[in-house]
Amino acid sequence: MKNEIFGTNNDWAGLVSRLTIGLILFPHGAQKMLGWFGGPGFVSEMKFLTTSVNLYWIIAFLVIVIEFVGALSLIAGFASRLWAAMTIGLMLGIIVTVHFENGFFMNWFGNQKGEGYEYHLLVIGLSIATLLNGSGKFSLDGIIVKK
Repeated sequence: MKNEIFGTNNDWAGLVSRLTIGLILFPHGAQKMLGWFGGPGFVSEMKFLTTSVNLYWIIAFLVIVIEFVGALSLIAGFASRLWAAMTIGLMLGIIVTVHFENGFFMNWFGNQKGEGYEYHLLVIGLSIATLLNGSGKFSLDGIIVKK
């Protein structure tokens, strides 16, 4: 079980994929958890997700945790396979509940009702690579597996 969660190929591809996901997710998670980068903070985000998006409180809480704690864990290379799997679930949920009706493309020119889901598919692709490959070089997973 330890190797399924913490195992890594200790290569550059794992490092690049997990850092890319982590560094992209972190600002979003920090907005939701801490109110950084002009975000609402934890209490306001929980209220938004449970009232406007109509998520159960536990799902809203997991959204925030995956985007914040998951991003930090991916950056550090800790249990990256687990966080990548949760990120895949998160992005699929976001596509289905919010973005699918807006089509594929992002709203670059402001002429759509909302944002499309192309960004989410990129994150899913990187997460699948991390899930299959592990954390890569310079990861806590690599240290854990060696012990």
